[in-house]
Amino acid sequence: MIRNATFAVALATTAMTSPAWAADVTLRYMSFDPVQLEQEKPAIAAFEAANPGVKVQAQALPQKDYWPNLSALAASGSLPDVMMMSSGYIQQWVEAGNLADLTSFATSLNLAGYTESAVDVARIKGGLFAVPQSWQGPVLYYNQDAFDAAGLSYPTGNWTWKDFLEAAHKLTVDKNGDGNPDRWGYSVFGRYAQTDGWVYRNGGRYLNADATALQPNPQAISALSFLTDLVVKEKVAPPPKDMEGVRFQDVFPLGMAAMWVDGSWNISNNRTVIGNKFRWGIAEIPLGPDATPETARAYAWPDMLAVGATSKNQKLATAFIKHMTDGSRSAKDFRGGKVPAFKEIAEREEWLERDQQPGNKEVILKIGQQQLYTGFSKNWDAWRGYGASGSGGVNGELDEVFNGRKSLNEAVKSFVDYGNSVLKR
Repeated sequence: MIRNATFAVALATTAMTSPAWAADVTLRYMSFDPVQLEQEKPAIAAFEAANPGVKVQAQALPQKDYWPNLSALAASGSLPDVMMMSSGYIQQWVEAGNLADLTSFATSLNLAGYTESAVDVARIKGGLFAVPQSWQGPVLYYNQDAFDAAGLSYPTGNWTWKDFLEAAHKLTVDKNGDGNPDRWGYSVFGRYAQTDGWVYRNGGRYLNADATALQPNPQAISALSFLTDLVVKEKVAPPPKDMEGVRFQDVFPLGMAAMWVDGSWNISNNRTVIGNKFRWGIAEIPLGPDATPETARAYAWPDMLAVGATSKNQKLATAFIKHMTDGSRSAKDFRGGKVPAFKEIAEREEWLERDQQPGNKEVILKIGQQQLYTGFSKNWDAWRGYGASGSGGVNGELDEVFNGRKSLNEAVKSFVDYGNSVLKR
């Protein structure tokens, strides 16, 4: 009842302060998260109620269909008024002239209320081309029951790579000694969310200073070497080829590995797959030995809402974005490990969900208070090999290394050559 009352007050306030729009305006909104759009429907209805004559036409597609469809709409000059925008794509969409510059509307957005680093991702070439709705980043998932059985303390923010490796060995269990562990200490694939947090927490970078070329620094190579050794030398993580038939996001929740690094959004999948089978928590990725306070970065990025450059309703579209991202939203509208970009929402007990696993979601908020880095650039999705393990670019090359088919040096040369050809397009 309290939530409904608060919602009613917010709605009434919005109605009293909303400007008058032309009658019978249809605002087109496209999302790449169908589940999220279902949760957003009450907020969309509230916006329509507060703005008589405005109809929001909402559509959601899974990401594999969203970007091709959005690109086709851009080519035909019929982009939606408001669209979800990824941190990994925003630079190329801005360069293509597809997104409206929202700078002139900035004073109405209360940008100080948002996580600053999330807003900064949308500041490109002196303009503001999106507003963050939520952000997320990789965390270290760990099986608390497995740690307890091994007599280990849970990971903390002070963990080193040495602490992590020692735990991984003790958590790797081969009951019959046949060389095929019944449970691995760790699980890793070549995907960005599983590897790049280690790189950036070690002061590593793939790109040069102006993000125009791939030039991995020694700290990046050191981090990739550490991850390679976990599989090839230390034998505490399985080669990706041995996990064929199992989704990478299910290896940890199925109990096949006691630790795993991946995006905080996987909290939702963990809850579904694990249920009550075991207790689990999250921690920060351990700080690397080569990092300094000046070079270490936490890896995180926002999902944003942008306005199409061809929209004839940019002021109304910006008002809709404000409504969909600011403090009037319920914390329950942000699933699992998706952190509301509007800080006041993220700080509510409602978002922390202490009655569910993991019981320490405040770890994610602590990550957001650090120096953050997205690692994104123009054509990032191509050179990084965005998507599932086994794709081209960095993803596929690292999996070749983890599978013992290539040396790390060979793989780095290959993805650097390929990546730089992509960046020159």
